[in-house]
Amino acid sequence: MTTNSAVNPCSYTQETTFEQVISNEIAEFWAGRKQGYLRTPDKRNLYWISLTSEQHTRSIVVVNGRIESSYKYQELFYDLFRQGYNIYSYDHRGQGCSDRLVKNHDIGYVEEFDDYVEDLAQLVELFDLGRYQKRFLLGHSMGGNIVTRYVQTHPEHPFDAMALSAPMFGVNVAWYLKPIARWIGQILTALHAEPNYAPGQAPYYSKPFEGNLLSQSEIRYQWFRRLYEDKPELQVGGASTRWVWQGLIACKQAILLTRQVKIPLLLLQAGSDKIVANEAQVQFAKKLAKTNANCQLKVIHDARHELFFEQDKYRNQALDITLDFFSSH
Repeated sequence: MTTNSAVNPCSYTQETTFEQVISNEIAEFWAGRKQGYLRTPDKRNLYWISLTSEQHTRSIVVVNGRIESSYKYQELFYDLFRQGYNIYSYDHRGQGCSDRLVKNHDIGYVEEFDDYVEDLAQLVELFDLGRYQKRFLLGHSMGGNIVTRYVQTHPEHPFDAMALSAPMFGVNVAWYLKPIARWIGQILTALHAEPNYAPGQAPYYSKPFEGNLLSQSEIRYQWFRRLYEDKPELQVGGASTRWVWQGLIACKQAILLTRQVKIPLLLLQAGSDKIVANEAQVQFAKKLAKTNANCQLKVIHDARHELFFEQDKYRNQALDITLDFFSSH
């Protein structure tokens, strides 16, 4: 890809021109991606993409969240690329264009959360980032947990710094369920021969903008929902009991092993997040600060969970903070 990356440093896509840019410049940019599949040791095919220019000396590996796909991140990839970064990303096992893991393709499922972590390790090797002067990790929600567990368990990793967007270090459940949620997930998993939705979880449906917990940007939200309607193979519904059980174990491990995070870390918190537990992020950041002087917690006040799909006034802040952090490391 030879797209010219010399742009105004503050130039991000804005809501006023979103429809035009996503349909033209971003569509052309996305069409120029390299793509392929990685075959994992347990014989799963993982879909990956890269958007690169030989002029760029810095790279970002973007790790998305549950039910997401690299297709959803086209705007973010475009904005980061125009700031001089080569972009690498992929779809997690069980979602997006990667292999589904159970008969019911709608259900969010994983055998072991560590499978996500090992998938990332395999893909980092495939991406072969050695030629770059600087290498960064950017993880959102579940992806924030995955990159944290990856750095904690792979000390030989090649990255210079990492940024987490609304990372999943805890989930928003009623206070009386928090002490027992993991055990409930484990027991319910044992009781069902086939993977089953966790309590309160349901098959995929296109939730209306009104009342959604993800974003206050109607134009970005509606685009994402249309994308999933146009490409139904991307759709994933509610989480399984096993995913909940495994996810909550990973949340606990991420907080327990903060001392294993030895590179600079930025944690972006969405002030009005109702998806993940902000108090768990604060717990993680306070514990990490005891052993890592290069960590920051930045709150985007009033923003909802998907910081990079939010209204401009929140998204611009998230991008500015993230890019400033990467530039300083």
